[in-house]
Amino acid sequence: MAKNTNLSSGTPNPLLLFLCFTTLMLLRTEAVWLTIPSKGTKCMSEEIQAHVVVLADYYVVAEDSKGHQPQTVSVKVTSPYGNNLHQNENVTHGQFAFTTSESGNYVACFWVDTKHQEGGVETTISLEWKTGIAAKDWDSVARKEKIEGVELELRKLEGAVEAIRDNLIYLKNREEEMREVSETTNARVAWFSILSLGICICVSVLQLLYLKRFFRKKKLI
Repeated sequence: MAKNTNLSSGTPNPLLLFLCFTTLMLLRTEAVWLTIPSKGTKCMSEEIQAHVVVLADYYVVAEDSKGHQPQTVSVKVTSPYGNNLHQNENVTHGQFAFTTSESGNYVACFWVDTKHQEGGVETTISLEWKTGIAAKDWDSVARKEKIEGVELELRKLEGAVEAIRDNLIYLKNREEEMREVSETTNARVAWFSILSLGICICVSVLQLLYLKRFFRKKKLI
């Protein structure tokens, strides 16, 4: 008897498709286009927790400028405490990579080099910013550990789940810090209100005593 089979050799594995789709959704990155004015600075920031790998590539988007000198920009990346992580001047493309040492907003600012720019012309750059699991080189991991197919997708999914868990823990800690700050502020406001009320009562009593004494001196009461 011939055996019935649900999967043919040309049908893709549903588990593999699901893993690929989920991993792609978790690891997806998008390039952002920034328009830099001829005079001024354009910045992009992202709140990142500590001990996270950040990788970014940027380049000036070419336009029809026959016979014109290529447009150049300068870039500076700073940490939440103002430390300089990357700085480059008079370039048309570049990249930077670092591992965060503290949690907070990391800022990348771009501006036009006026010496190499025609006046009044805006410049567009493309910035691809990757953080955490999205910045990991999975091709190197696959070659090093000799894994592929479903096993590689499972490893990517495991890394994405760990990243999500770390992010949730970070958000939970931030929520606890914000709640503590809120409770402290509410307590200070309550004590300030009580103090203000006490001062108002004292001033009212003093005014009453003063008026009573004044009227007695004038023999009005």
